[in-house]
Amino acid sequence: MTSSLLHYRAWHGPWRKPLWSVWPIARVALGMLLRRKLFWALYGFALLLFLMFFFGSFLLDWAETQLAAAPIQIGRLKTDPQRTVSFLRRGIRVLNGSQDTFAYFFSYQGAMVLIVLAFAGAVLVGNDFTFRSVGFYLAKPIQPRHWIMGKCLAVAAVVHLLTTLPALVLFAQHGMSDFDYVLDVDYFTANNLGRGPAGWQLALGIVGYGMALAVVLSIMLVTAASWLRRTMPLLLLWVSLFLFMRVLASILVDGLQYDGRWRLLDLWNTLGLVGHACLGFQHRNIGNPPQPEFWEAAVTLSGVCVACLILLKMRTRDVPIVR
Repeated sequence: MTSSLLHYRAWHGPWRKPLWSVWPIARVALGMLLRRKLFWALYGFALLLFLMFFFGSFLLDWAETQLAAAPIQIGRLKTDPQRTVSFLRRGIRVLNGSQDTFAYFFSYQGAMVLIVLAFAGAVLVGNDFTFRSVGFYLAKPIQPRHWIMGKCLAVAAVVHLLTTLPALVLFAQHGMSDFDYVLDVDYFTANNLGRGPAGWQLALGIVGYGMALAVVLSIMLVTAASWLRRTMPLLLLWVSLFLFMRVLASILVDGLQYDGRWRLLDLWNTLGLVGHACLGFQHRNIGNPPQPEFWEAAVTLSGVCVACLILLKMRTRDVPIVR
């Protein structure tokens, strides 16, 4: 029997290294997720917080324009419009584009990120084990690490769509209103508008915060979804890791007055510490003290990622493969 009768077509393209297989695996996984209407519905809800920050900044700009046109009179006192606007901007640091703005944005966006990832984990990873697609991938001349990297890349893309991309849009919005915001690293301290860096340092901090979320959450999600597979068990585990552990850490530190290092049990707070370090926060300015040191949070997350990778290796090693 000839190869033509078997409908076999020989590969005539260039041969690439197994590492190139990471991108097709991620592309196929993202394609399956983006075809789900539920994902776009959840993504739309996740953008509501972004719209609040986006139009809140426009509201401050409009208030500044209105106050500059006419002074404000309270009783017999007449206030300076520019001083009033400066006071409002200092009081509402969450909208002035400083490091506080993006720290609040990443923190508040976390709830929707966890919900979307709980749904995406079953589609991106769980279905491969449910329908035994992992054996198909591993039967190819690739290693399990390539499959893991492809799935983590797909999850990281989802995290960046929810966090890093909207944050960079907010950064660009503030930069278009005042070019000194982009060019001057000391923009906030020089104009007495806030604290922390601006310009390229702030943009690099936003990308660093997003990368920390993408790397840690992708490894954790791929590990959890490879064992649990379904959405509801994955959601329960997600709630236990990021909600129950937060309550437990709060009880130990705030209630029982244990050492602040017990907050490392709260993985979202630990991720926030690493993100705050990327944004240029000083440790004394971190809210809800006492808090662990930045390096302690980084070491804890590194340990969690290593443990997850060990579990993933055990999980993929048990997959039956027919070559």
